[in-house]
Amino acid sequence: MNKENSEDVKVLEAQIERLREELVELERQKQNNYKDMTFSFTGEMQNALSFVCGQTQGRRKEVVMSQLEEEVNKMEEGLRRQTQMNGINLDSCITKTLQRSENKCIQQLCISGHCSEQEFQVEFQLSEEKQGDSSVRTVSDLNIVMDTTDHQSFKNFMSGAKENNDLLLFFRTLRTYLERCNDRCRTFQHFQKKYPSVVSLPGGCRSEVMSLSHPQLPGLVMFIHWLVDVSKEGKVTSKMDLLTKIPERALQLFPSQALSGTTEAFQSLLRILGPEAAVESVIGAISLSEDT
Repeated sequence: MNKENSEDVKVLEAQIERLREELVELERQKQNNYKDMTFSFTGEMQNALSFVCGQTQGRRKEVVMSQLEEEVNKMEEGLRRQTQMNGINLDSCITKTLQRSENKCIQQLCISGHCSEQEFQVEFQLSEEKQGDSSVRTVSDLNIVMDTTDHQSFKNFMSGAKENNDLLLFFRTLRTYLERCNDRCRTFQHFQKKYPSVVSLPGGCRSEVMSLSHPQLPGLVMFIHWLVDVSKEGKVTSKMDLLTKIPERALQLFPSQALSGTTEAFQSLLRILGPEAAVESVIGAISLSEDT
């Protein structure tokens, strides 16, 4: 064997050795993953998973698989009830163990899902440390990915939630906030359908603005501005204002009378009647509907 062939053989042997090392590492990771799968379960569920992963022997496959299927069905039913109650739908969850010892476990989780029509992705580290007979769980390195193009107020809140690693506050506030946005959307769509020649939605039904215009007075436009706001503490509030666009000619002829006190009157209607009835009253009061 010449020198060149000897060098090729050495290179191949080195590559084979590296592949062997990679196989050993992959096998170790696989065993760790099996342990992770059974770590959070007890009883029959843990026995079934251990059997499937090859960690236990001597039990009939049919019995174990039946027990596993029954346990999975119970978990799925519990998940459906939780989804109905909190409005959060989880589509995927990826878990990676970063550190494990007898008293402490650190995992990295990536969860994706949706609430209403809004999709989100949450990444964080979950540390679980045993303290006597109990354990303490801590969330850190929280990162939230969500399209907030039309939700500037929620974007500001989300930054604070990430900074404080407050995962529970994020999920609780997300549901409440989107419920208020959906209420606004349904109300806007209701009036647009009821008064199609009067009501328009310049930014779509999920925007903050609905415009009202008289068919015979195109220069006079009123805007309903409905803001859904979120504080840093997660408090969700709604604020609605009535804005007017008056023709320049009307302002010149009636500088002190044109729709004077409209904003204050609308706020009084809101307090007494609520959002939908207040808007209905404005439409009727200024004869904007085709039936009046």
